Amino acid sequence: MNNKIRLVCISFIIMPVNLLANETTPYIFWKNKSQEEKISFINGAYGAISVLKKHHKQEVKKQYFQNKNWIEPYYIERFYDIADEYMANEVGYNLKIIAMHMDALYENSDNYKLPIMEALRIVSLIQDGESKRANLILLRAQKKYNNQ
Repeated sequence: MNNKIRLVCISFIIMPVNLLANETTPYIFWKNKSQEEKISFINGAYGAISVLKKHHKQEVKKQYFQNKNWIEPYYIERFYDIADEYMANEVGYNLKIIAMHMDALYENSDNYKLPIMEALRIVSLIQDGESKRANLILLRAQKKYNNQ
């Protein structure tokens, strides 16, 4: 009897893993989400990036507050700049626009394997008017993920 219970428990654990394994590309994952789920995902990503940045700034301040000669190094500034690339400032809280543009990005078969966060970065840069940087990141990502 115990073996049957274990077998049933293991099958319930393995079944969801197998179902997730069938979603092989970020495109399929994104396509299968409803509009509300996509907006929630983007909202969660924006929130996580904001909290990460805020927490990092506080920790840096704690460590170096005592040192009057301390100057923020370039790599910290660069970290904040890269984090900002994932969040579109121009659209404000209208995350539906970002979701729709991500849908459009994933319609191109060259972009099927782009990770969702990379797609979010590209779309956010385009929304903020940095299309040259976004196109460069897109081309690099296509080369990287399509040649795997």
